[in-house]
Amino acid sequence: MRFDQPVAPNGYRWWYVDALSDDGCYGITVIAFLGSVFSPFYAWSRRKGATDPLDHSALHVALYRTDGGRAPRRWCMTERGARAVERHASVLRIGPSALHWRQDALEIRIDERTMPWGERLRGTVTVHPQAFTGFEAILSETGDHRWTPFSPRARVSVDLSAPALRWSGDGYLDGNHGAGAIEDAFRSWHWCRAPRGDGAFILYDAERREGGWTGLALRIGRDGTVLAIDPPPETTLAPSRWGVSRQTRSEDGWARARRSFVDAPFYARALIETRLGGERGPSVHESLDCDRFRALAVQAMLPFRVARRAG
Repeated sequence: MRFDQPVAPNGYRWWYVDALSDDGCYGITVIAFLGSVFSPFYAWSRRKGATDPLDHSALHVALYRTDGGRAPRRWCMTERGARAVERHASVLRIGPSALHWRQDALEIRIDERTMPWGERLRGTVTVHPQAFTGFEAILSETGDHRWTPFSPRARVSVDLSAPALRWSGDGYLDGNHGAGAIEDAFRSWHWCRAPRGDGAFILYDAERREGGWTGLALRIGRDGTVLAIDPPPETTLAPSRWGVSRQTRSEDGWARARRSFVDAPFYARALIETRLGGERGPSVHESLDCDRFRALAVQAMLPFRVARRAG
């Protein structure tokens, strides 16, 4: 996993981490974007012609309670220009925040301001991957959009000074990259990662804009071995509060949403419960509606949650 790989004009490359605390109280998601795919500024720039994705880079962090508690809960996503980006094989800096591989651990140093209230979000998230898969999946018919589950199981430590918070838990690390806008290649997608035993299940269902679906059902072992399995039965979850349609797969056709993490007009991330590997348990789930993201009314709303800075 390198940070200096090329990114196509109008394209993107991102690295994604999520984790749930051992005590069941907290969750966190961190996404480093080169070509911020859900940025209205990037979408507007692409309409004018070929655009440098590095000029639309961001570190997104969402910190949330998973037990219904009220605080702390933070959201930040500040897009920055190419002059604020520095990258090497093992280091990626976006503005005041940075990702750095240190031997066998990924250290993420966060120094951001939340949206829309400007609260400080500062500290370190350290990811210790259990194993690397070496697996890459082609999501689009043209092969222009790809996904890599680098490490479906990891130990993650969160050490924040603002807000003051420390915890550890089970986590996940993956990455996506593409040679064009996501909304041009897909109409929607649903993704789920479910830790079970000492491995994980990952489900991916993407509706391609040119027609048809990309469906993946993977069982990944502790050593990183990837095994394609028969997709479990499809089941529908209740729509998000914004009305985003959500679906997943479960061996007994049963699933339920336990806690909403992110609820946007075109995107929903949640903690759900499913049956996979013969075991009911928690899963991190997301649904994306690209048609909604394309809508001008939605694009006009996004600057209230996504800031733009030169550096």
